[in-house]
Amino acid sequence: MPNKKRLLIVTQKVDRDDPILGFFHDWIAEFSKHFKSIVAICLMKGKYDLPGNVAILSLGKEKWRSKAKYVFLLFYFSLRYFNRYDAVFVHMNEEYVVLAGWLWKLMGKKVYMWRNHHSGNIMTDIATFFCNKVFCTSKYSYTAKYKKTILMPVGIDTNIFQIHNSISREKNSILFLGRIAKIKNVDVFIRALGELRRKGIIFTANVYGDALPRDIQYFKEVKSEAAELGLDNVLRFHEGVPNYETPEIYSAHEIFVNLTSNGSYDKTIFEAMACGCLVLVANGNLRGEINDMLICEKIDKSSLVHQLEMLMRMNTKEKQALCDQNTKYVGSTHSLERLASNIQNVIESIS
Repeated sequence: MPNKKRLLIVTQKVDRDDPILGFFHDWIAEFSKHFKSIVAICLMKGKYDLPGNVAILSLGKEKWRSKAKYVFLLFYFSLRYFNRYDAVFVHMNEEYVVLAGWLWKLMGKKVYMWRNHHSGNIMTDIATFFCNKVFCTSKYSYTAKYKKTILMPVGIDTNIFQIHNSISREKNSILFLGRIAKIKNVDVFIRALGELRRKGIIFTANVYGDALPRDIQYFKEVKSEAAELGLDNVLRFHEGVPNYETPEIYSAHEIFVNLTSNGSYDKTIFEAMACGCLVLVANGNLRGEINDMLICEKIDKSSLVHQLEMLMRMNTKEKQALCDQNTKYVGSTHSLERLASNIQNVIESIS
């Protein structure tokens, strides 16, 4: 298409091996099919393998540069590559829009921001002022209140996240995968496992994920509580893994638990559904989108135990019916191809 726009993407990290942000590597790859060319500015870069119409520029955190240097390079790259982009897409980090939004506007560039979190502040409001449109996935996101906000698919690469029939899915196997933090309620998950064990229910469980420095003490407490509950023989903790390795992990488990509260759509929920897991979530935003029996009424031990027991008691046919519904839902509503196409249509419609 000769009218395809050229895009400047500003994001935190481009590294396909990163356990948390590695997914964005695939986003850039998909976006490259929908835009003439892409220049991606990131705070930090690692390993990447992207098409020839994509250029990666780093602000240099991997080289321990100062914050002043980051800001200088953001302005420098924005000006240096002025003739190589028509629009700006900022992923998650509103700070970039607050810093450079005025400059992009002065240069006549349209600005778009992706922000999907239940909380926000005056900085979010300022960043939104500079944007032509704001994108999020949840109607309960802080940014959903703006008139210029458009709800978007979550963006799951269903060519990667799909059922692996060659992998055996162990009965009553439970998975918790994601960043280890208090907001993820991993401690509630551990206590629920302890109660299942006390009841004599047979299961296995795995936790995959790392903690940020501020959450290391919390992670230690979680592990200590798991030991006190006698879960050593049924629960294993693993380091975080690259996003592209997770489909096999999902496919090896029967139940995926995510206890993130209302306000945003955690991508791992949809990745797990695409890979054939029964998901058990605490996010009430999904009510009406998935079966109610997959949503916990409260984020507490009793509710989680009740829901886990119910799923484990289901027969194979019932489980398969739920999985089929969810897999179809992700493919038809939240695919990465659909997301990239929707964003392309919005950007190309605003001249």
